[in-house]
Amino acid sequence: MPSFTLFCENPSGQRAIFRYSTDDSSLRTENGIPVIPALEIKRPTIGYSWDKNNPAPKSRDPRFLKISLGLSCNYSCNYCSQRFVPHSSEGNTKYVATFIERMPDWFKGGEDGLGSGVQIEFWGGEPLVYWKTLRPLAEGIRARYPNARLMMITNGSLLDQEKVEWIDEMGFSIGLSHDGPGYHARGIDPLSVPEQRHFIMDLWSRLAPKGRMSVNAMIHRDNPSRAAVQQHLYAEFGDHLVIGEGSFIDAYDEGGLSSLWSTPEEHIDYRRRALHEIRNEDVSRFMVVGNKIQGLFQNFEQAKWLYSINQKCGIDDPQNLTVDLRGNVITCQNVSADAVAPNGESHKCGSVDDMDKVQVKTIRSWSRRENCPKCPVVHICKGSCTFLEGDLFTASCESSFSDNIVFLAVAVELATGYLPVYIEGPQREDRKDIWGLNGIPDIPSPRKKIIPLVPA
Repeated sequence: MPSFTLFCENPSGQRAIFRYSTDDSSLRTENGIPVIPALEIKRPTIGYSWDKNNPAPKSRDPRFLKISLGLSCNYSCNYCSQRFVPHSSEGNTKYVATFIERMPDWFKGGEDGLGSGVQIEFWGGEPLVYWKTLRPLAEGIRARYPNARLMMITNGSLLDQEKVEWIDEMGFSIGLSHDGPGYHARGIDPLSVPEQRHFIMDLWSRLAPKGRMSVNAMIHRDNPSRAAVQQHLYAEFGDHLVIGEGSFIDAYDEGGLSSLWSTPEEHIDYRRRALHEIRNEDVSRFMVVGNKIQGLFQNFEQAKWLYSINQKCGIDDPQNLTVDLRGNVITCQNVSADAVAPNGESHKCGSVDDMDKVQVKTIRSWSRRENCPKCPVVHICKGSCTFLEGDLFTASCESSFSDNIVFLAVAVELATGYLPVYIEGPQREDRKDIWGLNGIPDIPSPRKKIIPLVPA
């Protein structure tokens, strides 16, 4: 059972020890008293522990349907997960009518057959590159499943008045990709181009007050401060600002690797900065901050079992389905049916024509990796990208740990009044000293206070 000893300190310099078990999400005092007693204890069946030898199936009744229009984009972000994925012709308009006509054969459409309880997402590349395909596709799906929630992520640079009005009338929810001060990693900021800015702000004024639009930012080496991102985006978008995404990027290629921290010192500096910004309430509009901390408290209350954790993206869940317009079932929206995963398996996992034979062999569950089950942040990291391997996974794992250990530390501090500074347990030795304080604290003896930690 993965169990961790947390050596902690409060703002007055007092020290305490707590025990944290990832097996049942319990947080206890040194004497074994629960800090947050579990309100209900559930022991669900084992989670989705897939790999190439135990491939994942897919449901005919998915709650999350992702439709890949293709991987073409009018931007070239240097950390993009799709940059070197082989493209295929799935975005061709000739597939639309047949795709819509055949949907009821493999997609039940939720609780009422009309889309209730279902989210349908339209993905690129940049979805608006595929405007001539997107419009009839979405209109046909809306007519067939009028109660479904429609969602799309866009960089906003291809908006015009026709598209803005159509998106609003169709009832779309929109995630606008924008990294704030780090936008240079993406290209020319569309908010700096007057015409593009006009249409983005028009869409924002229509959707944001209704809770149908967020700004999605990614954190990386050249954009490490959530506080700076929030300040920048608030100046642009104002009181309705909600920031989606917001975690550290994963590395899918050399460009992604160059956008991650590479030294222990950089990781420590990032953790200290992230902690300071959360404590200073400078990142309150980032959904990821509240969601991860609140998620940990829910885990404490529910005694959440380690092996009930899904992958970060949820694509290992049979009710999370990604398809292209040719009817290919693919691993996720960031790949094509012509691409091969790092484990040598095709990202084409089958066809909607025969859902019973769909097998996703590209997934590698966190539970089948060496270090994930022994990691103190597995409940909120959830294994990083499910198909990365080798150096790309290792680098992504390092960044994910530095990102998520801060959320765990804050959650423990909120629950106990003490901030973890050192974690003793089965994880790697170099991950025990959270803030770079050079060793395990001597709890009984006086020592220089380490709170508040501030960025280096």
